[in-house]
Amino acid sequence: MASVREIARLVGVSPTTVSRAINNHPRVTAEVRGRVLDAMNRSRYIPNVAKRSTTNIAFLYTGEPSFGSPFDGALMFGMQQGMEEHGYDLMVLNARRSKLPHENFTQMFARKGVRGVIVRTTLQTRGICQQLAAEGFPAVVVADRFDDPLVNYVYSDSREASRDAVEHLIGLGHQQIACAINIVDDADHTDRVLGYRDALSAHGIEFDERMVLRAPANREGGMQLLRRLMSRPDRPTAVFLTDPMTAVGLLNEARRAGVRVPEDLSVVGFDDSDLRYTVHPELTSVCQDAIAMGRAAFAGLHGLLGETIERGSVRKSLRAWLEIHQSTAHVAGTPSLDPVSTRLKI
Repeated sequence: MASVREIARLVGVSPTTVSRAINNHPRVTAEVRGRVLDAMNRSRYIPNVAKRSTTNIAFLYTGEPSFGSPFDGALMFGMQQGMEEHGYDLMVLNARRSKLPHENFTQMFARKGVRGVIVRTTLQTRGICQQLAAEGFPAVVVADRFDDPLVNYVYSDSREASRDAVEHLIGLGHQQIACAINIVDDADHTDRVLGYRDALSAHGIEFDERMVLRAPANREGGMQLLRRLMSRPDRPTAVFLTDPMTAVGLLNEARRAGVRVPEDLSVVGFDDSDLRYTVHPELTSVCQDAIAMGRAAFAGLHGLLGETIERGSVRKSLRAWLEIHQSTAHVAGTPSLDPVSTRLKI
């Protein structure tokens, strides 16, 4: 790892100037500060601030943190598998709270002894990912993808599997199919809605915006969603839920309300781990391997830190898949014409 003296030599300034640039001293010009920080990122230099650990990898939230999400938990589990092997520690940061007004991200991470970051973002905060890439700080975004050639990312493509899920329901005779998405917009949920729309279009079913409902990505959100669905005059016969915990809450509330799944309502959920096997009935789900995504994100970041790969070269797409279990059935009185289950392992 580079030293302050080596950074100073690369930039053509004194070690004192390098130290001042890192700490945003007012006597350092913006032009010199930019050259110092660029050299820091290119040489993977992290200052040992007050003997603080410099083995930290940060899991950075650019929007509202979602610590309780099974997806985030699985991501961090996958990250940790690689981190332990290479002697890194995990730190969780919120970009909005951790960054001081006068800092850029490189300075914030230097202050906290962070070597590299894996980033969780939303549609509203994607600009932070591009800012990190522009600074050159080692970073990999998970669960999103970018056209910006400097942004590294790992994501799971769920659009095709979401289309399979809705086609499965259509093949069972369902025409009134609701789609429940998170109240926070991100690329993952956008893909799932697109898959839903693709399936409707392919089968000549008109898309109805009123059938796309938003619910918080938690059990309470699923409970409220079930009540909303059952109180509608155009009550759907099936629903595709794009978040795991929403599906759990809906199934729990269905039992309390006497709504039979799948006889009264067919349910397709989304699963990041093995949650589909822990509910009753076992949940037909679009599945993604979030642990593998976390491992891949850290592997890419480790390559950036070791300078074995160049920034902008981590662009990995994993595939989601549909598993059919007991929470879906054909509409009463309608023969099953399911075109999807015939080509899937059940």
